[in-house]
Amino acid sequence: MFQKILIANRGEIALRIQRTCRELGIPTVAVHSTADSEAMHVRLADESVCIGPPSAKDSYLNIPAILSAAEITGADALHPGYGFLSENANFAEMVEAHAMTFIGPSPQHIRMMGDKITAKAAMAALGVPLVPGSDGAVPDIAAARAAAERIGYPVLIKAAAGGGGRGMKVAQRPEDLEDAFSVARTEARTAFGNDAVYLEKYLDRPRHIELQIMADSFGNVVHFGERDCSLQRRHQKLLEEAGSPALTPRARDALGLVATQALTKIGYRNAGTLEFLYQDEQFAFIEMNTRLQVEHPVTEMVCGVDLVREQIRIACGAELGYRQSDIRFTGHAIECRITAEDPTTFVPSPGRVTAFHAPGGLGVRVDSALYAGCVVPPYYDSMVGKLIVHAPTRAEAVARLRRALAEFAISGIQTTIPLHQRIVEDATFQAGDYTIHWLEQFVAAG
Repeated sequence: MFQKILIANRGEIALRIQRTCRELGIPTVAVHSTADSEAMHVRLADESVCIGPPSAKDSYLNIPAILSAAEITGADALHPGYGFLSENANFAEMVEAHAMTFIGPSPQHIRMMGDKITAKAAMAALGVPLVPGSDGAVPDIAAARAAAERIGYPVLIKAAAGGGGRGMKVAQRPEDLEDAFSVARTEARTAFGNDAVYLEKYLDRPRHIELQIMADSFGNVVHFGERDCSLQRRHQKLLEEAGSPALTPRARDALGLVATQALTKIGYRNAGTLEFLYQDEQFAFIEMNTRLQVEHPVTEMVCGVDLVREQIRIACGAELGYRQSDIRFTGHAIECRITAEDPTTFVPSPGRVTAFHAPGGLGVRVDSALYAGCVVPPYYDSMVGKLIVHAPTRAEAVARLRRALAEFAISGIQTTIPLHQRIVEDATFQAGDYTIHWLEQFVAAG
């Protein structure tokens, strides 16, 4: 087992990783910006190192500072969490070059899946079904028009190096394409330093289904079931479920078989999530995330497994120690992402938290680094916590979520808790009969 792990992240995910390390008896090192000097992940770490000023590019994206922090504290492994440098293949290579272990996939697979065009080509070669789209990047509007005519309108223009909905635009008709193409390329260049885009068929009523996998260095690959992430606003997930209300056990098994076989063939290692669109009982691969997902707790709740612990074990060279048939899915879990935003306008609401009370009781979990008196800085992602509930059935999980949301109290800043309360009361959500387009319409209707 590792002697000391540096956590190259902040907030709730840094705290989440710390908890597993503490249970395993592994000391942790927290890195932080000057804006996070009083953050909970800093307070609870065994050691902490300030790595720069508030701006993420000068702190949590500052590779030399992070590597220096690891060296001076004697860390022999590094966990990147999610976001920031978690899917930066160059960073993973540099960690390994400094005689430390990167707790995640190999740089080769991070690089392969980090470019969506390359990822789709790799999956297509392995027999994984895709959404109809362009053959690689489209270099100019003429090529985009030709691809769109072949695919059929409406089409979705997507950044090859994208994520989080940036560099993604819809063209409903041919006359919409030029503006959408231009805006998508500009957003992609600004956000990722890469303006390459490609086209996909825009599906009218899909579900967003993702599959959690884990693989060791001995060729063993298993999946921990699917998550339904269809409740999105501007391509940002707000609420996730495990399992999906839309999938049958047969569909789940078929998806799991295709995904695990594909990742076995490429020799993938550690945690990963394959994301699909699901419509008319057909799956189509869209991308893979080579890291731990924000929504991993719902999987942990239905499977009873600590995914961070598994990541650490595999990084240490251990075998999985179990087969697919050993994994059991029990009950239903739902997660609400709580952000520091106005629940109606979604304007960010940083500031000092004057009071904080987390809900409790059977089947309720809160992953958050907030505490009364802490400051939510304006420099980073606005998510400040996750409320996760688990119950024997989906109906019971919805009832438990309603109760837990009513107990959740955060003062001093605005949060999206009221929006989640509205969603839970809606008949469409209660029936589980929603698509990735539903939440946008729900929010617009007020």
